[in-house]
Amino acid sequence: MKVTSTRIPDVFVLEPTIFHDNRGFFFESFNFQKFEAATQLDVQFVQDNHSYSKHNVLRGLHYQIQRPQGKLVRTVVGSILDVAVDIRQSSPTFGQWVGEVLSADNKRQLWIPAGFAHGFLVLSDQAEVLYKTTDYYAPQGERTILWNDVDLAIDWPVTDSAPILSDKDLQGQPLKAAELFL
Repeated sequence: MKVTSTRIPDVFVLEPTIFHDNRGFFFESFNFQKFEAATQLDVQFVQDNHSYSKHNVLRGLHYQIQRPQGKLVRTVVGSILDVAVDIRQSSPTFGQWVGEVLSADNKRQLWIPAGFAHGFLVLSDQAEVLYKTTDYYAPQGERTILWNDVDLAIDWPVTDSAPILSDKDLQGQPLKAAELFL
């Protein structure tokens, strides 16, 4: 497994070792020992999530203020721009974001630690996204930051028209008004 830091040091891109032959390919999508050795993180994943979305769907920017979740995200169909925003007020990278294209072709994964908001935009006709979380879904603690907050200035590659958003995401808060981590 190859691990590459992003410009926010706590967020990593993970690339598995892929074994190809005339039948196709094989890779370990997750191996705790290799993950721990490569990242120096001792995390326990407790929940796996799977979403399907159409082209131009934007999900996010989501986080849980109670029971915050670290996430290991990958795409098994299509491609997405996956975005992590540091919302830890005491962090030197507070308010900064990183984005990584995750696709079925590149098989990359993005590690997003607790204390970050997370969102993604579907770039392909459709996408299926799988992600592991370090804590359980807690709807009472769920929060949303506005996807197009001018202070964050995320460079979403929206092409045709406005992205397709849920009602919850349309009502996201600007970073300045959001409940954040210390």
